[in-house]
Formats: sequence, C-alpha cells, structure tokens
Amino acid sequence: MNNLEPTPISDVADRPRSEMRKAPEPMAKEVESPPRSSRRGAKILGLGALAVLLGALAVGYTNRQRLDEQVAAASAAQRDFIPSVRTAAVRASDPTIQVTLPGTTEAFAQADIYARASGYISKRQVDIGSRVAAGDLLVEISAPELDHQIAQAEATLGQLQAGLEQAKANRDLARITWDRDKPLVAKGWATPQQGDTDRLNLGARDAAVDVAQSNVTAQEAQLKVLQQQKAYQSVTAPFDGVITRRNVDVGALVQADATSGTFLFNLMNSDVLRIQLDVPQDEAFGLGPGVEAIVRVPEMPGRKFAGTVARIAEAFQPGTRTLRTEIDVPNKDHELSPGIYCTIELKIPRRAPSLVVPSSAIIFNQNGLSVAVVVDGVVHLHPIAITRDFGTSVEVNDGVKDGDLVVLNPPVDLADGRRVTIRPDPPQPAKP
Repeated sequence: MNNLEPTPISDVADRPRSEMRKAPEPMAKEVESPPRSSRRGAKILGLGALAVLLGALAVGYTNRQRLDEQVAAASAAQRDFIPSVRTAAVRASDPTIQVTLPGTTEAFAQADIYARASGYISKRQVDIGSRVAAGDLLVEISAPELDHQIAQAEATLGQLQAGLEQAKANRDLARITWDRDKPLVAKGWATPQQGDTDRLNLGARDAAVDVAQSNVTAQEAQLKVLQQQKAYQSVTAPFDGVITRRNVDVGALVQADATSGTFLFNLMNSDVLRIQLDVPQDEAFGLGPGVEAIVRVPEMPGRKFAGTVARIAEAFQPGTRTLRTEIDVPNKDHELSPGIYCTIELKIPRRAPSLVVPSSAIIFNQNGLSVAVVVDGVVHLHPIAITRDFGTSVEVNDGVKDGDLVVLNPPVDLADGRRVTIRPDPPQPAKP
C-alpha cells in the first residue's frame, strides 16, 4: 500500500522524464489479468453447469416421454378393458300373490235380543258366558193383564161363533121356505109378493152368515195376537251361541216396543268366525270365493288358522279403491274369540304374468329405471316398470323376460353395447 502514497511535487520535478514514465508501473501490476489457471477453473465450472442443465433437461424429457407412454398405455388399457360383472337370472313370479292384511274377527251370527212383551222379569235362566242352544229359555216375563185379555177375547170369540151358528140356522130356514113357496108361486097358488119376500129373506140370511163369519175370523186373529204376545213372555235363544251381554235381572220392568223396546241380551255364535277385509285394487284381481287364507294372532305365536274367502262385494269402493271381502274361519274348538286383532295372509291367483328382478340390478338415472341385460357378453340397457317392491327384489311387467341375465351392482360407467365377462359365483361352503 506504500506505493500508493502521493509523491511530492518537488520530487516529481527533479526526476528525469524516463523515470516519470515509469512511475505508474506499480499501479499497472495491481490490475494485472488473473492467472491462466483461474480462467481454466471458471471455464470448467461453466461447462459443468451446462452439463448439469443439459442432463436435467434430458432427464425431464425422458420422464415426460415415459409419462406420456404410461398415459397412452392406460388409456388404451381402459379402452380395451373388459370388466367382470356378477349377474343374476330374471325369474317368473309365483303363480299366486301373497298379501298380508290386518283384520278383526267377528262372530258369524250375532243378535241383540229385545223384549216383545211388556211386564216384569219373573225368571232369568242365563248370564254372561252362558252357552245356549236354539230354543233354550233365556228369561220369563210376567204380565197377568195379558191373561185377562186373552180370556176376554176367547169369550167374545165364543159369542161370535154362536151368532154365526144362529145366522146359519136362519139361512137354512129361509132356504127351506123359499124352496117350498117357489113352485106355489109358479102355479099361482101363492102370491108373487109372498115369493119375493121368501127370496129376499134368503138373500138377507146369506149376508148375515157372511157377516157373522167375518166377525169370527177377526176375533180369531185378535186372539192369535194376544196369544203371540203371551208367547213373547218366554224369551228363547234364536240360535246356538254364547251370551256376551246381559242388561236385565229378575224383577226388572221391560217394555215391548218396535223402536224403544228394552234390550235384554247379546247372543253370538262363534263356531264359525268371519273376518272382513278391504283388499286394495292392485292386489284384488284374481280374488274370489274359495281362495285360501291363513289367519295369525300376535298373542298366539307359531299358530295359524285356515280360512277361506266366502264372499266378495264384486264392486270396488270408489273412495278407497278397495274390495270388501269376507273370510270364514272354522272355530269349532273356540280357540279364537270374536273381536280380536289378527293378520290375514291371502294367496291370490295371479291373472297377469310378471317377473322378479333383484333390487341390486336396478339402474336409476335421468332416463328413469332400467336394468343391464347381458346377451353374448354384450350389455343392453332395458327400461322397466316396477309394479311391486319386495325390498331385496322387485316385480316388473315389461322390459325383460324369464331367464334374462341382469348385472348386479352395475358400475356407473356401464354403457349400452359395452362388452363384459360374467364372473362366476363363489363356491358355496359345504353343509356339515
């Protein structure tokens, strides 16, 4: 650094010019170019960097080319890929439709028994739960005034019958008189006036007999009414059954009236039970008398009772589109009681054929419902219409036929015309 110190002006002036030209020589040495070894190292470093860059470019190009080849290969593989699918065969529905509906048991015959005679209950023979046969006495009604009315009517009938006999006797006398006088009048031995009197008297006697006969008939009818009321004092069972309600006891006053008579008992016959059902329209076609029914009661698990459709309404109810149906269930052992809740399983013959398809084969998209049918390894999409849904399977009436193979759980990209291979079902484990 001492070579850089300033030189005094006086010294510069005293020096010769040759020295003055050589004075800046030390500074020239300071900016001398780098040595050749340094330049060679920098050149080698640049070449190395260039080689690295070229290598990186080559590697990137190679990777890109390899990636393009992989993408092309994957695209070709996807284009040429034949998926493996599981299939199931479409099968025809059973010849009968199984329908389960709720219902309530009812007695085949039941009646509310009312009093037809007024009076007091003098005797009661039955109570709730009593089993009776047709004609058995239930209660006895006491009405003494009715006996007096019957006696009076009988006496009046006797008088009328006597009057009828008297009228007949007078008619017979008038006929004999006319028969005797008629030839006399014809011969002129009796006056015509006498003949007219005898003839008209006979006609009057005939009319009197008719009046007396009508009075007797009317009185006999009145006596029958009273006797029928007397018979109503003994209330009997109209049919075999069991007493389910009792509303009177001994000493109770009952009234006989067509609209407000006293209610006495309720009688039911449960040897045969009837169940009324309202079958929906989509299940009622094919239903008719003779169709089998199975009755189950929740409180009696494992038990089932056989029944038969006995009557149908033959007309659907407009408001509900249901068909009223009655089922008769034999109940000789009285295991079932009227008024219990039950479920009824009907086996209705199928009128229109239908097919069953697994639910897992249904495709739902913007085109609606369809299934993929495999024919000779090619997929064909068939639109379908579901009529009934059973959960794991559905019932359809068009779009497929019996024996068609449909794809189970079809892929979302499965298209019409796509080739597929059918995957065999896994072997079932052997039963022990």
